[in-house]
Amino acid sequence: MCVAYPGKVIAIDGRRAKVNFSGNIVDVNIGVVEVACGDYVLVHAGCAIEAMSKEKADSILEIFAAME
Repeated sequence: MCVAYPGKVIAIDGRRAKVNFSGNIVDVNIGVVEVACGDYVLVHAGCAIEAMSKEKADSILEIFAAME
């Protein structure tokens, strides 16, 4: 099973973005979504697959926290 995880875009450079995942900063491909700094994205295998609201990102993170 593959899992996508939400993070916050903190910097953009062309088709790449730095995304903050609970303090871990990761370089992510944003070629298939339209985002700006401060937006939240759902990331799978290093690629942003969906832009989302902070509320939706928080909801997903709550589910992961409950599974721990």
